[in-house]
Amino acid sequence: MKKILGASIGSCVHIAGLLNFLKLAEIEGYKAIYLGGAVDIDKLVGAIIETDPDIVAISYRLDPNALRQLLRVLENKLRENNILNNRIFVFGGTIETGMVAKEFDFISKVFDGTQEIEEVVFWLRNIEAKKEDNKILPQNLPERIKYKSPFPLIRHHIGLPTIEETEEHIKVLAESGLLDIISLAPDQNCQQFFFEPEKMDKKQDGAGGAPIRSAEDFKRLYNASRRGNYPLVRSYSGTRNLVEFSKILKETINNAWAAIPLTWYSELDRRSDRDLLSAIKENQDAIKWNAVNNVPVEINEAHQWSLRYAHDAMEVATFYLAAYNAKKLGVRYYIAQYMLTTPPGLSPKYDLAKQIAKKQLIETLHDENFVSYTMIRTGLLSFPADEFLAMGQLVSTMFYGMYLKPDILHVVSYSEAIKRATSKEIIESVKMVKQAMRNAMLGFPDFMKDRDVKDRVEELKNEAMEIIESIKLLGKGYSDPLIEPEVIYNAVKVGILDAPGLKGLSVAKGRFETRIINGASYAIDDNGNVLREKDRLKIIRKEAGI
Repeated sequence: MKKILGASIGSCVHIAGLLNFLKLAEIEGYKAIYLGGAVDIDKLVGAIIETDPDIVAISYRLDPNALRQLLRVLENKLRENNILNNRIFVFGGTIETGMVAKEFDFISKVFDGTQEIEEVVFWLRNIEAKKEDNKILPQNLPERIKYKSPFPLIRHHIGLPTIEETEEHIKVLAESGLLDIISLAPDQNCQQFFFEPEKMDKKQDGAGGAPIRSAEDFKRLYNASRRGNYPLVRSYSGTRNLVEFSKILKETINNAWAAIPLTWYSELDRRSDRDLLSAIKENQDAIKWNAVNNVPVEINEAHQWSLRYAHDAMEVATFYLAAYNAKKLGVRYYIAQYMLTTPPGLSPKYDLAKQIAKKQLIETLHDENFVSYTMIRTGLLSFPADEFLAMGQLVSTMFYGMYLKPDILHVVSYSEAIKRATSKEIIESVKMVKQAMRNAMLGFPDFMKDRDVKDRVEELKNEAMEIIESIKLLGKGYSDPLIEPEVIYNAVKVGILDAPGLKGLSVAKGRFETRIINGASYAIDDNGNVLREKDRLKIIRKEAGI
């Protein structure tokens, strides 16, 4: 076991930072030896001789000039006693005293209060979080998650009106070291017509994202990220030609993971001109291609239903259906995105209950060939247009979402309801969320011991599986109906899978309205009463003649 000796030297009695550092060291497996505050230089040298530590942590927060004298004396005495080499010296203090400490070559690392807690932990593991030793951090998702544990990875998207703007802001984000994952947001022209540029409406260039028009554009933006902490890079998938788009992303940006829906980017949402059945088939082909080529996959399905105001049980069912398809299509590493506060009006209590139900159900699918990573985010529909209210919404939802023990924090900038986020708003938003994360990691009560939460979790799991069983019944005769495109298509067409926001706009029924009642979302009947799932499905089957 490595030993670390810590002391606040000279007349400095400030020991809180030193103690925190030593506690982190103990968590990382070090034996910590604490000498206290106002430690005389001779006493420190004697302790080093006596304990022979691997690391000596020196703290000082008072006068910079006095520190310079102290460190000169310390360095001379270390040389005189031949104990300067074969150990690491680290300094902790203020920005002012840190600048003085950097003048001394025997001090390997200086922490001046501006560093992230993760950087301290990684340094203790003998791995720098910054690229100070020319070490590039892991460049695939599973290894990056393992590397940063117990801290979640931080993700944000960026797509500004021009390639040049997007490139410059990516450089700023990478240099900040705050993001582990940069998601590129191509504009709708790119997503829909990347392979058919002649069909693009030039007046819509830059609408909703960056006007990426070639593989070279993707490479250019990826190269902009090759600095700072070398974040992973990924991109939204296309809404057509998904397999070809997946190939481009893997070749140009080493796509950290693919985000592909199961039923969407079709006549359901009109983000492409694909009919629903063809879209399901092509989406599954794209999922399978990424799985075969070792690209992790997110099936961004369930929150699309809740964005159309589907009730909670529907969201839980489609969440399970998506993960089930991922597993059956060969995905090894699955990114499960939990979109909080969607639809708007959910209480934190019942929002968490829904997310817990989703998580418990897909974890029943885990085995040696399939594992899901938990990613949380705030739902866009819940952001107020006032930036300070939006900040509150962002921080509060991500705080309670930490109960889910996420592997990835998908930060959505507080400015999203007001304007497109630049590196400025992104960095501000990430810092807010990181503080919420730190507070949450100090410990939560067990919400599953709340009777209301526990009962709601079980209710949602049962009702979601009733939906799943109805899909299986619809596909009776197929060996595995839950992955059959025709069965999924028919489940939408007859209304087993449904949301009121789709009424009259697509192939879906939009048969029943939904309502937030006491903080949870329910389907309601034609008289405004809560409609239990077994009763809703009974009506659907009767109307469809099945």
